[in-house]
Amino acid sequence: MPRVVRCSLIQATNVEPADRPLSQIKQSMIDKHVAMIRQAGAAGAQIVCLQEIFYGPYFCAEQTTRWYDFTEPVPDGPTIKLMQALAKELKLAIVVPVYEIEADGFYYNTAAIIDREGSYLGKYRKTHIPHVAPGFWEKFYFRPGNLGYPVFDLGFCKIGVYICYDRHFPEGARALGLNGAEIVFNPSATVAGLSEYLWKLEQPAHAAANGYFVGAINRVGTEAPWNIGEFYGQSYFCDPRGQIFAQASRDNDEVLTADLDLDKIAEVRKTWQFYRDRRPDLYGDLVKP
Repeated sequence: MPRVVRCSLIQATNVEPADRPLSQIKQSMIDKHVAMIRQAGAAGAQIVCLQEIFYGPYFCAEQTTRWYDFTEPVPDGPTIKLMQALAKELKLAIVVPVYEIEADGFYYNTAAIIDREGSYLGKYRKTHIPHVAPGFWEKFYFRPGNLGYPVFDLGFCKIGVYICYDRHFPEGARALGLNGAEIVFNPSATVAGLSEYLWKLEQPAHAAANGYFVGAINRVGTEAPWNIGEFYGQSYFCDPRGQIFAQASRDNDEVLTADLDLDKIAEVRKTWQFYRDRRPDLYGDLVKP
């Protein structure tokens, strides 16, 4: 029997202006995404992944402590609890990126993984934290992730998560493959400009180098008052050969749903023996500071 998994990526514009109460911003975006998750469920999705810190704007465009109040504990916060109930109801797994608080002053850019029974399986914390002008002041908000590169067994497939800026670093992408990931999801918030040409270059390269599927997500729209650029959407799936086979629009809210034939992983790995031909005995210099 073919191992085909139907997955959905959700890209969306921010609903509320950034000067509204944080609770209102969060609730509006959660309501919007719940409707889109239901749309994915109606299309038969088995896994749904949301965009980076899905319940608000990309607030890292400014540096203000106001946004610290946007945090929630994982898994005991209200958003994860809500998504657990929704996953159980719809019988689909959900990757839920949120702004996590572990303790006062300990904040992370985190994705929680929930299975089709609504069980919390664990989390990934964004490892590589950018701090670049203009408007990507993430070190003001996030500590670097400290959980490594976990892979989560959903019973019917194994998935990993890389978040946004992580995609520029091949080391973690390789670690996810070595840890058994069959699908790697990358929820992002990235704008047009210098890095846009990398959007369709780096992640297909990770997929080809490691023989797995990638689901890459980017939000859409221009977010006031910062206006740091256009979030250009174009969420996509690529296969273990690095070929993009499903892609969303540049500027519309969209639920991108596609079937991933996991049998292609073995087919590609039998052709390209990259794992067999690795030389980790010669890679020691790569992990020197």
